[in-house]
Amino acid sequence: MDGIQVSRQSRPMSTPTPLPDNTACPRCGGGFHCGVEDGWCACFGTRLGEDLKQDLATRWPGRCLCLRCLTELARQDPGSHVPDAPGTAGPLPLC
Repeated sequence: MDGIQVSRQSRPMSTPTPLPDNTACPRCGGGFHCGVEDGWCACFGTRLGEDLKQDLATRWPGRCLCLRCLTELARQDPGSHVPDAPGTAGPLPLC
């Protein structure tokens, strides 16, 4: 390769936008895994009211909460619905 110079300058590579750090809950600090990028997350069955959605987006923008914290907040919000866990359809009748 006499007389030919090869440039070895690095070009800026486009890097994908990093996903939010969803390995620790920003509310309680507990560890968890958000499965939204996996195609299924435990929170998918929980319906959040519009007021709660706005509050979460304001307090923790771009972050996910662990299921325990999300459930706790959703149960306090009249516009939200948290499904019963399997096998816990409600209180057992008293005999």
